[in-house]
Amino acid sequence: MKVIRYSRAFKVQVVREVEAGELCAHRVRHKYGVRGSGTVLRWVRQFGNGKHGKIMRVERADEQSENERLRRQLRQAKEALADAHMELALEKAFLAEACEQLDQSVEGFKKKRAGEPRTGRGKRSRR
Repeated sequence: MKVIRYSRAFKVQVVREVEAGELCAHRVRHKYGVRGSGTVLRWVRQFGNGKHGKIMRVERADEQSENERLRRQLRQAKEALADAHMELALEKAFLAEACEQLDQSVEGFKKKRAGEPRTGRGKRSRR
């Protein structure tokens, strides 16, 4: 199969014809005998003014508001996760400091306390 190379000037001329709107890319391709079915469209994307060959996304107003709501919800979830990480880091640092003052290792403290009942935080005391 014979490979055909086209000059930049030729490609630009073909693109101008397509952008002028007289013929579609398919017709211009046949007019000049360009073999590749997607070649002219590729030239239009490469050398064109951007009017043709670009992919556009059109959204309805309710889709835009849904996207914005989801972005806001994601941002809030990220902030909550960051807050939880910060709180956990502070609790670990506090526990390490408390264990150091008690001259005890954190691991030892956790092992000792693992079998003990909770102190009742969050529960009502019985009278």
